[in-house]
Amino acid sequence: MPQTHPVSTHRRPRWNATDLGLIAVFAALVAGSALVAAIPVGGLGVPITLQTLAVMLTGLSLGPGRAFAAVGLYTLLGLAGLPIFSGGRSGLGILAGPSAGYIIAFPLAAAAVGWLASIVIRRTLKYRGLFLFLAAMATSIVVIHALGVLGMVVNAKLDLSKAFLADLAYYPGDIVKNVLAVTVALALHKAFPDLLVRRVRRLASPAAASPAEASPEAAAPATATSATASSGQQSPTQP
Repeated sequence: MPQTHPVSTHRRPRWNATDLGLIAVFAALVAGSALVAAIPVGGLGVPITLQTLAVMLTGLSLGPGRAFAAVGLYTLLGLAGLPIFSGGRSGLGILAGPSAGYIIAFPLAAAAVGWLASIVIRRTLKYRGLFLFLAAMATSIVVIHALGVLGMVVNAKLDLSKAFLADLAYYPGDIVKNVLAVTVALALHKAFPDLLVRRVRRLASPAAASPAEASPEAAAPATATSATASSGQQSPTQP
């Protein structure tokens, strides 16, 4: 009879109560960062806040899925009417303002930097802080600033060049905030490795979860050998 070997399937762990609690805590962190006094920039009504710091920290700490859920929860609650956007603003009307692009970008940025952080954790040990900072800056530029500029073009009716120049004012602050986010994230990774580091390594090395699952092909010959040996012991005179 043809032998069939069990196929090892490694599924991503489902979120448990701890994961849901972390999502709620980091959503509250992003909301709290928006309530800190903002620094007005120009006349567009898009101030400098600590939200990008909290968004990056969420992604660097939780990874892509949970970070997207946390920042997405914050965004949905704000759009639903809770005054948790910068300046105590809320509601769907904010999507018609010049800061709409930044708000839409927050959940996407959290997921993107979380995904990049997972790659960095899985592949590097030396200079990890530098690579995490580069990941945060790349996410800031490609996701947050790009969508922020698009929001100013669409809602504030600015030319692309003027919107880009207006957005440049936020770069120095983002550099400082990304440095702080990486510093805090590294401290969290060290103090609580189960938060993300071990989680990433488990997903990267499913074979380490169970020796039996790691090598079903090797287990099958061993089983056959033991069965043969057992049969030989039971019937030593059998040809």
